[in-house]
Amino acid sequence: MPLFIYGLGTATPPFAIAQEHAVQAAEQFGCHTHEQRRLLRALYRLSRVRTRHSVILESDSRDGLTTPSFFPPMRDEDDRGPGTSARMARYEREAPILAAAAARVALRESRTRPDAITHLISVSCTGFAAPGFDVVLIRELGLSRAVERTHIGFMGCHGALNGLRVARAYADSVPGARVLLCAVELCSLHFQYGWNPNQIVANAIFGDGAAALVGCADKPAADDIWQNVASGATLLEDSSELMTWRVGDHGFEMTLSPLVPNVIKQRLRPWIDTWLGQRGLDVDAVATWALHPGGPRILEACATTLRLPPETYAVSRDVLAEFGNMSSPTILFIIDRLRQRNAPRPCVAVGFGPGLAVEAALFR
Repeated sequence: MPLFIYGLGTATPPFAIAQEHAVQAAEQFGCHTHEQRRLLRALYRLSRVRTRHSVILESDSRDGLTTPSFFPPMRDEDDRGPGTSARMARYEREAPILAAAAARVALRESRTRPDAITHLISVSCTGFAAPGFDVVLIRELGLSRAVERTHIGFMGCHGALNGLRVARAYADSVPGARVLLCAVELCSLHFQYGWNPNQIVANAIFGDGAAALVGCADKPAADDIWQNVASGATLLEDSSELMTWRVGDHGFEMTLSPLVPNVIKQRLRPWIDTWLGQRGLDVDAVATWALHPGGPRILEACATTLRLPPETYAVSRDVLAEFGNMSSPTILFIIDRLRQRNAPRPCVAVGFGPGLAVEAALFR
């Protein structure tokens, strides 16, 4: 059975930074030569990101440069910034606030009483704490103490698509189930000091955000409501170390190989063709694409292999420009905009994560 999306909400921290100011700040954390500064500026410019929100900003810096006190200037070339413990303490404080803001919007749009939620699915890969933000949501939102919780952790950018699969399974198997799915990521807490081009790419594209949706299997009166009808997943061959996300002593460390776009170009299309064919569709029958913007080259690789006209994934480009890559919530930001614009369907969402893993979801 499909999962009908009754409500969807998004939230970002109150303060944002323009990319031209972000690169100026980043120069203080690892650039030691003119050539490094030149390359840093090029990487930030090529990110196609204009602004990003962050919980560590203390004022809105879109109109000027500010340096967050959470990340003090480098003391020497060996300084790697705050330890993981300090970053996790900040995550534990900030993540529930952002998650609750998105969830309240989703509940309000769905016209669902908080105590009617039967299943709570939380998604996050940028922090660990127990009790987690899901427990805080129960208290802050007024959910039932008997709500059944599932946490999807450390999966990366495709985590919310995995969460959708779980939500649909609950809605399908438990009569009367009302599912709240909430994804929150505080990527900016993992800003890396020092000169490492792979880490600099991550520094240049990631931002903070949260998204939530309320869904159930009960068909609504309105015919135009979006519904998730199918999911799919695969691991691309010989690519396990091309994208990684590991816990380090100074935050979580991302590896994003420059080979990732080429692997996507070569191996995504055959799997997508098979997956869609099993559902009586082909690429040309898909009206809209919600491509997770892991970065501009990943978007371009998807568009190339799927032979997509630019207008079919324009919202993905827009979300990347306005918010950066927020990891798991990003795909829900894109779906929310597509819903608001009454985008044509069927719509296919695609996201990537460490592995190299691919997750997809079909919407009608």
